[in-house]
Amino acid sequence: MTIGVVIADDQALVRGGFRVLVDTADGMEVLGEASDGAEAVALARVHHPDVVLMDVRMPVLDGIEATRQIKQDNGTAGVKVLILTTFDLDEYVYSALRAGASGFLLKDTTPEKLLDAIRVVASDEALLAPTVTRRLIEAFTARLGELAFVAPAALDALTDREREVLREVARGLSNTEIAERLHMSPATAKTHVSRLLMKLTARDRAQLVVIAYETGLARAPAD
Repeated sequence: MTIGVVIADDQALVRGGFRVLVDTADGMEVLGEASDGAEAVALARVHHPDVVLMDVRMPVLDGIEATRQIKQDNGTAGVKVLILTTFDLDEYVYSALRAGASGFLLKDTTPEKLLDAIRVVASDEALLAPTVTRRLIEAFTARLGELAFVAPAALDALTDREREVLREVARGLSNTEIAERLHMSPATAKTHVSRLLMKLTARDRAQLVVIAYETGLARAPAD
């Protein structure tokens, strides 16, 4: 199966570099390029790509709002959004995750890691760059006290085991890594994650990470 990709960045040189990289990779093809967020939304509606590589700072419509519109549209809700960012944009990363992005990638990453990231997001297996993700989210939530966090009561429906799994998801671990850490089979870990998605009405693992931090679970002593 070929992974369809839309590239959204206001720099033509950046888009061109990503296009060459993706189009020459096995099992991938670029379906379109967007120079602003509005074009990215339009291309997502036309092509229904598997993944949109989305820059944050773009004209007309920024990457966060473009992500929100893609994820809120029933016709494109299944499109995965991979945010392109730098370390000085941590607050934008967090906002993008809340808007429905599946993960993020640092702009100075290697070509190999970019292609791996696209594959990971397309498969919906795990959040990208887990250690960086966790650090960014922790830093942002710690200093932005006015953010409307999800009430801890949202976790009342979870079993103790499901809470343990959610903490590990918040670390960015894959099902296999969770299984090893909590001494269970990968199939059992996958079942727990599926139940978490259902009970918390979360779109994907990225949203589970956000919920874990916003309820304070990921900062609990056991974390």
